[in-house]
This record gives sequence, structure tokens and C-alpha cells, in this order.
Amino acid sequence: MPYRLVVSIAVLSMYGIFQVQAGDKPVQPNISYVRDIQPILTEKCVACHACNDAPCQLNLGAGEGVARGASKIPVYEGDRSVAQAPTRLFIDANGTKAWESKGFYSVLDAQGSQAALMSRMLDLGRKAPLEPNAKIPPEIVLGLNRENLCAQPGEFNAYAQAHPKEGMPLAVAGLSDAEYQTLQRWFAAGAPVDDQAQSPSISELSQITEWETLLNQPGSTQALVGRWLYEHLFLAHIYFAGGEPGHFFQWVRSRTPSGQPIDVIATRRPDDDPGSDFYYRLAQVKGVIVHKTHITYALGPQKMARVKQLFYGNDWRVDSLPGYGPGRRANPFETFEAIPAAARYQFMLDNAEYFVRTFIRGPVCRGQIATDVIRDQFWVTFQDPAHDRYIVDARYRGLATPLLAMPGQNDDVGSVLGLWHAYRDKRNQYEDLRRDSYAHMPAPGWATLWAGNDNSLLTVFRHFDSASVNKGLIGDVPQTFWLFDYPLLERTYYQLAVNFDVYGNVSHQVQTRLYFDLIRNGAEVNFLRLMPADKRDDLLSDWYRNGGKLKMWLDYQDIDDDTPSGIPLDEKDPKRDFALKLIERSGTLNAAPDPINRCSGAYCSRAGISDSFAQVEQSLSHLTSRPAAGLKVIDYLPEATMLRIEDSNGKRMMYSMLRNRAHTNVAFLLGESHRYEPGLDSLTIYPGVLASYPNFIFNVPANEVPEFVELMQQARHQTEFEKIVERWGVRRSNPQFWTYFHDLTRYIQETEPVEAGVMDMNRYENL
Repeated sequence: MPYRLVVSIAVLSMYGIFQVQAGDKPVQPNISYVRDIQPILTEKCVACHACNDAPCQLNLGAGEGVARGASKIPVYEGDRSVAQAPTRLFIDANGTKAWESKGFYSVLDAQGSQAALMSRMLDLGRKAPLEPNAKIPPEIVLGLNRENLCAQPGEFNAYAQAHPKEGMPLAVAGLSDAEYQTLQRWFAAGAPVDDQAQSPSISELSQITEWETLLNQPGSTQALVGRWLYEHLFLAHIYFAGGEPGHFFQWVRSRTPSGQPIDVIATRRPDDDPGSDFYYRLAQVKGVIVHKTHITYALGPQKMARVKQLFYGNDWRVDSLPGYGPGRRANPFETFEAIPAAARYQFMLDNAEYFVRTFIRGPVCRGQIATDVIRDQFWVTFQDPAHDRYIVDARYRGLATPLLAMPGQNDDVGSVLGLWHAYRDKRNQYEDLRRDSYAHMPAPGWATLWAGNDNSLLTVFRHFDSASVNKGLIGDVPQTFWLFDYPLLERTYYQLAVNFDVYGNVSHQVQTRLYFDLIRNGAEVNFLRLMPADKRDDLLSDWYRNGGKLKMWLDYQDIDDDTPSGIPLDEKDPKRDFALKLIERSGTLNAAPDPINRCSGAYCSRAGISDSFAQVEQSLSHLTSRPAAGLKVIDYLPEATMLRIEDSNGKRMMYSMLRNRAHTNVAFLLGESHRYEPGLDSLTIYPGVLASYPNFIFNVPANEVPEFVELMQQARHQTEFEKIVERWGVRRSNPQFWTYFHDLTRYIQETEPVEAGVMDMNRYENL
């Protein structure tokens, strides 16, 4: 029998069906958690109870999470002085006893004559049904500002008395009779939890074996490449060419080699010392796929060939391996300096959307303090490797590398100011070096921008405390652009994805946030070199108004406002001229043609769609790219509204209506509201679901879109907007709420099936 088939069969047996029990309760044959219970939880609970921001850390996306239970310890606590022990499901503990030692308590165990806590919470919700289609009562606090009391079983009666309308599901259309009866049968049977693991296909197993073999090759050179690849792919939900729909895998470090059950080494960060011999393994992603943590990455024969070409096809070697520790985490440029910089950068460029998603969208699940460092909409481009001095100039690379270290490794609260100043000063020395060195290079032109594939042009949208990344140039010409070179892209990835610890203390989180401000400034300054020299100061001043100039004096370096650009641009508005020429030049590399938001003629709809939806888009274009001062309804809209539009033939499309909030600057850690310019807010409307956290849904028949748009244009007061909501809005109390809400996921399954996952409703507003 061939070796590969033997290994595949061995691994296949490892992924077989097994049972996980909640405590010592026997599994009843007439009720199945996998078949009967998880689908209900996925339909009615996972939209809130998933990821780090699950209320009370109650993760209902997998049997292990349900059995683990809840905790009063919050993951998000920005002012804690001591780092918290991680509580990652499937990683940091195994079994209910182990989780109890970390502060978790059961929601499934009956307490004497009292039913299980989960059952009682569901009963409380059933006793206080919502008035259909009405606003949620104001005494029920919603959103991320809600204080989750996380009542333990003995505290439930007091909770129910104080909060009689706050049972589960919270402030949303509840369980159907059939769902409720099924759950009650399950509780009566002792709430058994059985778990059926997915089994990789033979094709997937074969590819798993090939990739694990590649990353675990013996030899120092191969080990260094394996480490770099692991640290750059640990967040990815891997799927394989020819793989099964819905099957995803993640890279982990295991104490056991290929062919044996995976024994994960649970370190806080992927670049922490594993503490023992280990192997890179591909573990199947467990639980329900939720969109907010679903950052996909494809592996297959072409990717394998590309990796071998980039990392193994060059004449380089290393005889000894770097260690682990704070110094290695702080400066990956030194840690991996033996690997050709051209290979590292090209790998990241090939997959630029993935890498930008890891630190813009990320798996952290919330964070206004992190996202308030970026604008609400901007376009991202990348510097071509042939024009990146760090790639092509070994002397420059040697001077720059020691200056690229990043803060956050030392979380001593008392030293935070001194640590910050030291790293800021290093960064600014690097900016001086870069500015002066690039001043002696040929003037930057169109060839400066990388144009290797459709990852080369990206759009970022901020939705207050979350953000999203999409291929292509979406929306009107933004206020700012980012231009990444390799040192900036790699630093951003390590600072915000690899080294960020959501369980860290205030010192770690403040240092990370402050350095992200420098990253944004660096990306903006890189872009300014493409603008006419005499316009750069004016553009920068526009980006840093209302105290921004003070921040420029305190923390930023002077820009190059002398050396010329190699791109001829209209002197009256060079930034817009650049944007329009970029769109024209990019052709098919621009994955998001956008006549809705950038209508330049009589027709403001995309090509190749039906007449009814062409008329829909023509109407919607009247709402886009207009300031709120002239379109008052923007003041009443949340950040990410979804439009569900269905024509007379039953075909429906989803559009994202995104509110772009305007700010005088985004340079400070606190006081965002003081820099807000509401009269300059605008809307971007684009096909698809462009956010993981929808704030509201409008369900509008296609033939009523012109009237919807007209009323949106006419709305000047809250009462007029509420009439629009009452007619077309899908409130949380709508009896069909879950049908419409999950239709967002179904739409992604139909249009981009690999990207589909359950959406999050923690930010769904009470309009």
C-alpha cells in the first residue's frame, strides 16, 4: 500500500466520531445535541454567543462551549493592571473541571429542584415576549455598553426579579414552539452533549500530509521558513483545492507529529516559546463558522509551488536558529533576517487581502479604542518590491532593521511612558532614514505601485468598533490613502495580529494602540510622495486638523516636501486626479467596479444585471457621496445597514449601506467625539454584505426602492425617519427577524460560499 494512503487512512481514523459528555450524564438515544440542539443554538443564539465578545464568555457555537458554561470574568477590560489568563475555547483547557478552575460555571446542571440556568433564562425570555415590530423598551440596554451581570444559578431569582424582560434570547424574536419543546426535552434528559467531528476527505488528508511535511522538514533553513510561515498563517481558516464545502483547518503547534492525535501547545502568542519539541499541524476548525472570525486562505498545488519557489528556490541558508522571547517578538525583521526579504514581502503581497484582514478585521471581535485610529473609509495600495529600498538595498536594510522593533512586549504599567517614548523615537529615526534615502531615488511613478493581482487594491471601512476589508476600490474618492511597503506591512501584521494579546493589561494595549497611530501616519506619508511636492503639506494639514498639528509636532517626523513626484497630476485636486487615474489604469485588477458611488454619466448601475436591479442601483446612487449637511437622514443611520431588495421574480440582492463618519483627525487615543464632523458624514452603498456586524436591515421590494430613496432624501427629523423604519425596517421584534438576519449568511453562501459564516447581532440597533 502506498505510504501516502497509509498516512491518510491513519489520520482519517483520528478524525472519527466521538462523544463528549457534559459531566457524567449519559447520552440519551432519543435526543442528539449535534442533530437536534446545535441547529437551534446556531439559529437563535450564536449570533450573540460566539468569539471573545460572547456575553459572559458563553460560547454556544460548539458542544464544548455549551458544556464549559459561563464566566463573570470579562475578556475586554481595558484598564486591568495585570494580564488575564487566556480562556480560548479548545485551547486553554479541556473538560468542565478544568474550565471550572478558570472561573467558569455550568449553565446545564440542574440545581436541586431548580432547572438548569440556561433553561431558566430561556423560560424568562418566553414569559416576556416582545410586542411584534415595536421598538425594544428603553430599560433594556443593548449593544457593547451593556453591563452583562452573568448571573450564576444561585443568583438567577434576583436577576429575574430585577430584569423581568431580559431573558434569552435577549431583546429579539424568541424561540418557536417547536424549538422550545426540543430544548425542554433536552434539559429533561440531563442536557447531554455529544460531538460529531467532521472528517477530512481523502483529498484533504493528502494535502494536509504534504503541507505538514513541508513545514516540518529537518534542518535549520527549513525550520526557519516553517516558523515564518506558521506565524503568518496561524489565524487563517485554511481550505483546500478540491476540498469539501464547509471544511476549514488551522495551523497549530502540537507536541505530536503527523499521523497522531494533535496535542496543542497553548501559548499566549504564536511567537512565544513552545517550551518543548513541537510539530506544525493542521487541525480542523471546530464549531459553527461565524463570519467575524472567518479569515479564509486557500492552499493547493499552485500555492505549494509558489511557496517552494519563494522560500526554497533561492541560494540562502542558516546554520543556527533564533530563539524566542520578547526581543524576538519585538523585531521579526531581525528574527527572520536570514530569509530573503524579497521572498517574505512577495508572499505577503500575493495574499495581501488576507494579511490586511488579519489586522483590520481580525479575530478580536471588538475594539473602538483600536479602530478609532483609522478613517471610516480609505483605499490601500502596496509598493512594488522592485521599488522598495528595504528589498533591493542591503546596506539600507542593515541600517533600517534595528529601528523596526515594536512595543508591547514589556507590560510593566509603571514604565509605559518610557517604553512608548523609546519605541516612538526608534520609529522616527527609521522615518528619517527612509525619507532621506528615498529622496535620492528616482521620483516615484505608477511603477512604484504593485499590480501583481487583484489583492493590489483594497478598501477598508471602519464601522465604529469594528472594521472590514474588501478587494477593489469601493466608494467615493476617500480623504486618505495608505501605501504599504514591506517594513510597514510586516510591522502592522506583527503588532496587531501576532503580538496583540486580547487578555493583556492596560500597558500592553495602550502601547499597541499608540504604535498603530504611527503605522497609520507612516502609510499616509508613504502615499504623499506620489503627490506634487508643493501640495503635500496642505494635504497633511487637512488630515491633521483640530489638535492634529500638535500630534505631528509631538510624535511624527517632518515629511519630504521637496523631491518631486513622477506622476503628472491636476494641481487643483491632485489626490482626486490620482484616484481617478488609478481606477482607469487598474482595469480588471480593480475587483470592485463602482458606478453607484462614483457615477460619472447617465447610468449609475453595474453592467450585467437585470433591468429591475439596474433601476434599483440607479435610484440608490442618489443617496451616495453626499454630505450629511445635505442628506439629513444620515444623522439617524448606524454604521452598517443592510438593504435586502427583492424583485417581482423573487430574486433578491443584498446591499451594504455604510455610514462614513468624518473626523478632523484620528491621531489621539481618547476624545474621538470632540473630533467628529457629523455634517461631513456620507454614505457608501455597494452590493454584498460588507460587514460582520450588521446594525440594521431594511427589506425593500425592488419596485418600492425609488420611494424608499425619495423618503430618505426628504427625511429631516427623527419622526420622519421612524416612518421609514416602520414601513421597511426589520426590527429585533419582527416575528421574521431571524429569517431576514440569516438571509445575510445565505446570500454570502450563494455569492462567495467560502466566506460564509453566521453574522453577529451584538450591534444590531433599536431603530
